[in-house]
Amino acid sequence: MVQRVAVIGAGPSGLTSMKACLDEGMVPTCFESSDDMGGLWKFKEVSEPNRASIYRSLTINISKEMMCYSDFPIPADYPNYMHHSKILRYFRMYAEHFKLLQHIRFQTSVKRVTQRPDFARTGQWEVVTENRDGQEERHVFDAVICCSGHYTYPNLPLKDFPGIETFEGKYFHSWDYKGPEDMHGKRVVVIGIGNSGSDIAVESSKIADQVYLSTRRGAWVVRQVSDDGLPVDMKYNTRFVHILFQLFPMAFFNWFGENKLNAMYDHTMYALKPKHRLFSQIPVINDDLPLRILSGSVVIKPNVKEIRGSTVVFDDGTTVEKVDTLVFATGYNYDFPYLPKDTMYKTGHRVGLYKHVFPPNMQHPTLAVVGFIHALGAIMPQAEMQARWVSRVFKGLKKLPSNSAMIKAVEQDTKDIENHYIVSKLTPLQVDFVSYMDDLAGQIGVRPSLLWLFFTDYQLFKKVLWGPMTAYQYRLMGPGKWDGARRAILTQFERMFHPLKTRKVEEEKPSLTGRLIKLSLTTMLGGAGVYYIHVKNPTLLTNAMSNLRTLTA
Repeated sequence: MVQRVAVIGAGPSGLTSMKACLDEGMVPTCFESSDDMGGLWKFKEVSEPNRASIYRSLTINISKEMMCYSDFPIPADYPNYMHHSKILRYFRMYAEHFKLLQHIRFQTSVKRVTQRPDFARTGQWEVVTENRDGQEERHVFDAVICCSGHYTYPNLPLKDFPGIETFEGKYFHSWDYKGPEDMHGKRVVVIGIGNSGSDIAVESSKIADQVYLSTRRGAWVVRQVSDDGLPVDMKYNTRFVHILFQLFPMAFFNWFGENKLNAMYDHTMYALKPKHRLFSQIPVINDDLPLRILSGSVVIKPNVKEIRGSTVVFDDGTTVEKVDTLVFATGYNYDFPYLPKDTMYKTGHRVGLYKHVFPPNMQHPTLAVVGFIHALGAIMPQAEMQARWVSRVFKGLKKLPSNSAMIKAVEQDTKDIENHYIVSKLTPLQVDFVSYMDDLAGQIGVRPSLLWLFFTDYQLFKKVLWGPMTAYQYRLMGPGKWDGARRAILTQFERMFHPLKTRKVEEEKPSLTGRLIKLSLTTMLGGAGVYYIHVKNPTLLTNAMSNLRTLTA
């Protein structure tokens, strides 16, 4: 039976993995190569090799209610979109509250993880670590959880840019970017229009002479501030919207979403329009980029064809002369250098993991990867859900399918991902946030039952169906149930509004007509939810009613 678990990395995935192990009575030991927790969210003025790196001004593009762990809400007075320093502070509070610090060994890097000679019988692993003094130590663990992330190894494809050796200015990867100070009065070309590239282009354009943002495919750009001033994820990342996605063709939602975005700023007019549809790739989330384009301080350009000294030539034949700085926002490679090369199962562009967690070719399910996932949602709740499932598998409370069945499922996942999303070597993995969370929740036994809530707690039902898909929903029932989950859901908008109440203003009272309309819509939506569940599982309604009669008898 698994008792001692090695956790590699004390970032957001490592922290929640330790907690999940403790919740199931196991003893985790976390090895963290740096001198502090937080992983990606620990800012350092100088980037450290083989570690994630962020810039000084970075603010997360996921709102606080959508990014927090399921049983530890972020304080109400924290802003909805938090600076990295506040995110790190939240992680510290989480670690202190659940007594995780005593399980972390800082400044200890993992050099090798190998199966023990008796692995076929025990499923145990040997973990070799190195401390800050260079001394190696060997440990034996019953199981290992890899939480080392995938923003660690910068991809700098210089061979794809003929003439780079002739460039007369400075070039670097966005991994090395800390702030725009060195770009004052410079002419800058940023290559890559992901979230980092867009942030760097916007920030540097405030002091640079001119910034050009080069993109191969284009991008859909979404605002963080949505309708009525709400965070965009709290407005649209809901169970009801997810149900609509199951009922209507994706072409409809692409059409609807693209028209809504173009109503804010025409992506064709702004030279942003991509070659792919809206829901084929995670969009760029940036409120400032359209204004910088409109003001001329950022100019969108196509892919770079070649470099001639200080001149950059683009695919359409246009050129930019006297370029001082090139910033390569060209993504990251991923690796698990401490694992033997044959440990991971490969499929397509990606590492093949069963439900994106377990290698499907292991004799014993005692190795897991947590946090190696990409979706339009925060990593924290996804990693937490993975860790909760992993800990129950380790404990023997949940059993995985046979290796052949898992490999078949992994290959099907690869096909599904390639059919629905734009994938490449650098972005090999994308999942639907709600579907993935519900899938794992079903494995654990914590997926909320809409039908049950409809009959037993209609107020909560409305919030779960129509409100934002916050992680608290997965603490309402089943293993790991949290007594505060219901209240956390009912008060999530109070916490959202709290930091905005900085000046007293007279609020308009809702009219009777407005209340009647809302009641009618709520009833219709509730009925739609019940109908959807009935279509998907016709026996669920009958079983729920039987259980309800038993409880009330």
